[in-house]
Amino acid sequence: MNDTGDLKMLKTLIDFAATLNLPLSQKQAEQMLSYANLVWNKKDFLNLTSAADLNEVLTRHICDGLTAAAKINGFIHAKKMVSPQAADVGAGAGYIGITTALALPHVQVTLVESIEKRCSFMNWAIMQLGIKNTKVKQARLGQGTAFAFDFVTERAMGQLPDILEICLGALKAGGVFIAYQGEHPQADMCRPEKCQGTLLGVERYTLPDDNKKRHLVLFGKM
Repeated sequence: MNDTGDLKMLKTLIDFAATLNLPLSQKQAEQMLSYANLVWNKKDFLNLTSAADLNEVLTRHICDGLTAAAKINGFIHAKKMVSPQAADVGAGAGYIGITTALALPHVQVTLVESIEKRCSFMNWAIMQLGIKNTKVKQARLGQGTAFAFDFVTERAMGQLPDILEICLGALKAGGVFIAYQGEHPQADMCRPEKCQGTLLGVERYTLPDDNKKRHLVLFGKM
């Protein structure tokens, strides 16, 4: 890639990952840009994003995925985990899960999504990008599903107090649930102890070209 715009977007990804202490190679960044292009090219047909341009897909969605990837990477190293398994639930177009899979090739990532056309897009994107460490599972969490992941991420399933139990239920003991929240996180509205969980922390972050306050709320499964 030698287009000036592409080079700038690649630099944005690599620099943002560096602020998160997440190593990201040029090749990984190029794969993420290719994924963003797939989203952009199918956005109208599948209603995948309201982003105004390709750069916004990158900074609003792909960079958001890097925040969870960095957090997962930190836990893996701290716990010296072998063959970790993660899931992105309510995966949509795969912004969080596919980005995590590209950033962390040693992690097996399952993309859990109930809507068939979104699953079809993610399967197509995985094939186009040649990603080996991810798969799509068409399912609605909590409805006849039985999972035991090391990590679960969630960005758009619903209100945190309403989904906490089913997300914690998809974790094995010692696992971590990472919930994306906006300016006003709902951690204080949750009662994780009622569903074998504990609040690990609330962490604030911002995305490139955006000063909006965002948060990750982290829960552990007991």
